[in-house]
Amino acid sequence: MASPPTRSTVARWRSRFVVDRLDGLLDEPRPGRPRTVSDDQVEAVITTTLESAPRDATHWSTRSLAAELGLTQSAVSRIWRAFGLQPHRQDSWKLSRDPLFVDKVKDVVGLYLNPPERAVVLCVDEKSQIQALDRTAPIFPMMPGTPARASHDYKRAGTSSLYAALDLATGQVIGALHARHRAIEFKKFLVTIDREVPADLEVHLVLDNVSTHKTPAIKRWLAAHPRFQLHFTPTSASWLNLDERWFGELTSKKLRRGTHRSVRELEADIRGWIATWNDNPRPYVWTKTADQILASIARYCTRINDSRH
Repeated sequence: MASPPTRSTVARWRSRFVVDRLDGLLDEPRPGRPRTVSDDQVEAVITTTLESAPRDATHWSTRSLAAELGLTQSAVSRIWRAFGLQPHRQDSWKLSRDPLFVDKVKDVVGLYLNPPERAVVLCVDEKSQIQALDRTAPIFPMMPGTPARASHDYKRAGTSSLYAALDLATGQVIGALHARHRAIEFKKFLVTIDREVPADLEVHLVLDNVSTHKTPAIKRWLAAHPRFQLHFTPTSASWLNLDERWFGELTSKKLRRGTHRSVRELEADIRGWIATWNDNPRPYVWTKTADQILASIARYCTRINDSRH
């Protein structure tokens, strides 16, 4: 927030208005070096950046564009900053082609924002092929001015797969580790959930469209347990599953920099992390409505379409 004007500043502008009326409120010529980059040159920088590429690269740099247009590198850099241009960056995107995309978004988001009474909402997902990795050399600890350092190569000691169910209301997690991630293991996890959730509550599961969730064996089990209701996220829209957010924390806080000499060590570490999480669970709060999400996607599609033309 800008600071309020001083008494002398107000007096100066009032006196200019008294003498020159509205013309007195216009900027006067400022001291300093005169402008050296014209509007045409600014337009050339923007147009060249957006509509072309150098012969030997996929995007312009400040040096290559300055050489192309006869400007200084600092001038190109200032123009890019002023107009928010960052040719060195590239984001990724993917739009779901699920024909039931709208219906599924409304179903899942409606469940998040208005969960049913006498029911528990669980976001279910699996993190498959978690590798037990052991570094080929000891990790050097962090020191003042030097970050912790680990060797770039490692030895693989096997893999494990984690099934997790995140409680929407409490943030607690039900987890189970298996050597594989087939329909058999998913059915075992459903049995675990059935055992953990009180029998008088309905169970609403938010999960993705992987084939192991829809096999005949799973359908028979669900038919025999009518309190379970499945809510599928749209294809290629795993961002709707809050369990993905929890997996992100598990990866960044435990797995990415962890060292495990065996699968047993890895699984013990994961179980310990889940137990610590459940001692002080932190539920994620969904705030966007389905209409807001769909409107945002529509604006993004319009922007993409306009840029192609």
